Amino acid sequence: MWRDIPVPFYMSLYFFEVKNPQEILRGEKPVLVQRGPYIYREYRQKSNITFHNNNTVSYREYRRYYFYPDGSAGNESDEIVLPNMLVLSAALMVEDWPYALKFIFSTALKTFNETPFIKKTVKEIMWGYDDPLIDFLNRIFPGVMPFKGKFGLFAEMNNSDTGLFTVHTGVGNISKVHVIDNWNGIKKVNYWHSEQCNKIDGTAGEMWPPFLTPSDLLTFYSPDSCRTLELVFQKSDWTFDIPTFRYVAPKTMFANGTVYPPNQGFCPCRQSGVLNVSTCRHNSQVFISHPHFYNGDPTLWEAVDGLHPSEKDHALFIDIHPLTGIPLNVSIKLQLSLYVKAVQGITETGNMQPVLLPLLWFEESGTIDGPAVNTFYYFMVVLPAICQYLQYILLSAGCILVVVALALGIVPLKKQDKKILFCNSKQCTEETTLDPEKSNPMACAKKLEPEVSI
Repeated sequence: MWRDIPVPFYMSLYFFEVKNPQEILRGEKPVLVQRGPYIYREYRQKSNITFHNNNTVSYREYRRYYFYPDGSAGNESDEIVLPNMLVLSAALMVEDWPYALKFIFSTALKTFNETPFIKKTVKEIMWGYDDPLIDFLNRIFPGVMPFKGKFGLFAEMNNSDTGLFTVHTGVGNISKVHVIDNWNGIKKVNYWHSEQCNKIDGTAGEMWPPFLTPSDLLTFYSPDSCRTLELVFQKSDWTFDIPTFRYVAPKTMFANGTVYPPNQGFCPCRQSGVLNVSTCRHNSQVFISHPHFYNGDPTLWEAVDGLHPSEKDHALFIDIHPLTGIPLNVSIKLQLSLYVKAVQGITETGNMQPVLLPLLWFEESGTIDGPAVNTFYYFMVVLPAICQYLQYILLSAGCILVVVALALGIVPLKKQDKKILFCNSKQCTEETTLDPEKSNPMACAKKLEPEVSI
């Protein structure tokens, strides 16, 4: 089960199509329309598995995605208008350059017909498209474009791994099973500005140590988020008639350092509710958050039209079996947004107002089903229930046997006591038959008195 997870995973994507690109360039409020879902079946497989002498095991987990048309609201050939990340991100990177260099950069954008908003297919947006601007800028301005060849939002994820994880096997200490020892040979990253924020902690996000209690946190390191995340207990529940704990994201997960001081290490921060991941995403001004800026500062979703945050649709959760630490129902939801604004000297940015412009949000979900859930239910619910009832049955049977044994032992004692109390019935009967005088009870009592010799 650990090597090849039997739970089918799906990645559902929702794009925010820009409906008024020209108005945005004139400084007006962006108008967005959500498109989707576009669903991909996700396959995960561990490889390069190596066990070590210190009770740890190393592995790489590869991910492959295949479009799932049956559950999707459209096809990969659907065209969507989105912000041009190449242009808008690069414009912010060169903002502090001398005017002459910015003029050359802007001229290059015009030469290659680059615009601040582009219309591309879902497949191109996801897995990449060729853009000659990338190679040109890499030759003229090395380091501006951290990409080579195709550019796509998820181009680096398909047929790739999430790094080399080394986790504890639990031998000698079951409470450490699945807990990360190191990731890519390190115990902390260097993206952030505090020891706590850089710490690699928890598990890899697939399983947790057993015997969870409501006071425990679900902690895991997310390479995609470049940080450790913590979920908190919300309630006890049932999943497929199996008892589970539901864990959710606390409101402080993406809070800024002003609202939640322990997050100061993730700053420089913008409004509360978003995390700047540019330090681990090629310095592009990309932010992650809950979908529709759920749990964020209201100014975030009020700055654009078309966002409607709600707990029902946009909150992430994990339903986990507390006895084993195995998740039974998972729904991880995150949003990618791009910070855009007008850059002096780059005419392509027009008069855009500074705003966090949502690009898309995605949900990675998985629910145990089929034979796996039947097996889990049998061993984790049915058998323990049988054993529990069986112990009560055996205890009751034991009590009944003790009562019966005591009863069988007491009856003979009572009969013996009666013989002693009313004299030896056989002897007394014989004597009273031969001598009527002996039928007197007092005579019988005297008969039983011991004779004393003087």
